[in-house]
Amino acid sequence: MDIQILLMIIVFGFLAAFIDSVVGGGGLISIPALLATGMHPAIALGTNKLASSFGSLTSTISFIRSRNVDLRVVGKLFPLSFFGSICGATTATYLPPEYLKPIVIVMLSIVLIYTLTKKEWGNESTYTKLTPKKAFLFVFVITFIGFYDGFLGGGTGSFLLFAFLMIGFDFLKAAGNAKFLNFASNIGALLLFIILGKVNYVYGLSMGVSMIAGSYFGSQFAIRKGVSYVKILFIVITVLLIGKNAVDFVVKHLL
Repeated sequence: MDIQILLMIIVFGFLAAFIDSVVGGGGLISIPALLATGMHPAIALGTNKLASSFGSLTSTISFIRSRNVDLRVVGKLFPLSFFGSICGATTATYLPPEYLKPIVIVMLSIVLIYTLTKKEWGNESTYTKLTPKKAFLFVFVITFIGFYDGFLGGGTGSFLLFAFLMIGFDFLKAAGNAKFLNFASNIGALLLFIILGKVNYVYGLSMGVSMIAGSYFGSQFAIRKGVSYVKILFIVITVLLIGKNAVDFVVKHLL
């Protein structure tokens, strides 16, 4: 193993987890770092899932300890995110995930515009028990986002956070709930990647250790800074995700 490559993925793993611990989007940093080692893209994705599972678990624990996770709500949704991710990862072995990218760009753009126009949105928690109709719709949305994380993945944290904002949680509690379910979808997809033999354990575990540190400091920073910090970071990461997906689509289909 090249010590310089190992140090690179450890440093970038920390940076990715620091950001990902709150609003997701860490894959924008960690996946290119893994691809830079020369590994196959499929193995890079599986290895990233291994590392990010450590990170998402760490940030989830931090949010739970700070009482920014509604366990009554997310505890019921955990299996849906887990199995949805397995189904998505399985589908990705048969269908090219790139076909979803134009849809993802549109969806992320809607999320961004809605967040920017609703200036007071998410500053305070107004969540109340959902009606049966709204609960059914929300269950479907969470399951689909889990499926999306296994199938493609980029922007999962943003979509989960947005979903919890839509039912009345503030940005900080929405971030805590989102990380809980993001952990579920991470380990669901990881399970399939392990079965398919698409994981580099040496790099994955090395990056995973640095992600534990990055996730801890990132989530603690967010908890101390509060709602306004999470909202700004959410907007920035959503813009970057839109740009990344747009560039990928243009390069692949138009150039």
